[in-house]
Amino acid sequence: ESRRSAIVQAVERVSPAVVTISVTQLRRERVMPPMFNDPRWRHFFPDKGREIIRELNSMGSGFIVSSDGHILTNEHVIHGASRIVVSLPDGRSFEGKVFGKSDAQTDLAVVKIDGSDLPSAPLAEEADLMIGEWAIAIGNPFGYLIRDVKPTVTVGVISALNRDFDVTTMNNQVYRDMIQTDASINPGNSGGPLVNSNGEVIGVNSFIFSQSGGSQGVGFAIPIQRARQIMDDILRYGEVRHNFWTGIHIQDVTRWIAESLRLPTDRGAIITEIEPASPGSIAGLRRGDVITAVDGRPVKGAREVRQEFVGAVVGQRMQLSIIREGSEQTVPITLDEMPTDRRSGG
Repeated sequence: ESRRSAIVQAVERVSPAVVTISVTQLRRERVMPPMFNDPRWRHFFPDKGREIIRELNSMGSGFIVSSDGHILTNEHVIHGASRIVVSLPDGRSFEGKVFGKSDAQTDLAVVKIDGSDLPSAPLAEEADLMIGEWAIAIGNPFGYLIRDVKPTVTVGVISALNRDFDVTTMNNQVYRDMIQTDASINPGNSGGPLVNSNGEVIGVNSFIFSQSGGSQGVGFAIPIQRARQIMDDILRYGEVRHNFWTGIHIQDVTRWIAESLRLPTDRGAIITEIEPASPGSIAGLRRGDVITAVDGRPVKGAREVRQEFVGAVVGQRMQLSIIREGSEQTVPITLDEMPTDRRSGG
């Protein structure tokens, strides 16, 4: 009985809902006759050859979040899919369809299968993660290389929290507040759950840092609170609502502005205008407030403030650290959908 540790019980609670997602993609390719394989011939006869459609197979993981068959996974797992097959650990297989519009920017997608009374994974309610606590990665790195489709379990700890990655280095995907873990996340595990010792999903396993292609103990998962918000948007609206509105207009804090306002630094962005009835106005922000950090991340100027909002969605709550009349305070702002009569906004 002592061998049935918290980790064993957590795996028993979640693993029935972890699925293997097999994807078929169709890729158009031009095949040249052998005599035109020479680059010199291809230069003079670029239209020679015939176009073929080639099938490419890939796979990843996911986990069922509702008993009627909604599955959360990474967008890169199902990207470009012409066919999706979802396999459950109990041996059942279903044809899957992408629900609504998957979101490449946040690397999340929802897949729907037609089923009922399906096992579902419990999602953690609070983001009270601790560095050093157990972390369990569940997924299927083998796919159909072996007959057993039951998921694989790897165990480690939460190594770090709130890891951010520059959008320019991540193929235009926005990874914010990521959970870092040394639980092995191998190819095929993408889209599977990261689980705590209570048997609750705390993240969606997404990518690793590796020089060899295999796990080197540096893996990253999207926090489940962010994933849940993205999923709820897809389920309710059919897509993620990135077209948000703050109603605030900003510019860099120059040395002259810093001196005239007696600011302790010339870093940050000063609010020059707030539109009436906007999220910024509702939050209580004022003209002349200086934004020094967004969600605890210091900003040098207006450009960095805007970068911090990249990847945000309607309904998201963000914390702005500001200086007002010489005192520092934090103001929460909830992003709202941009009015239909506006083409652009702050």
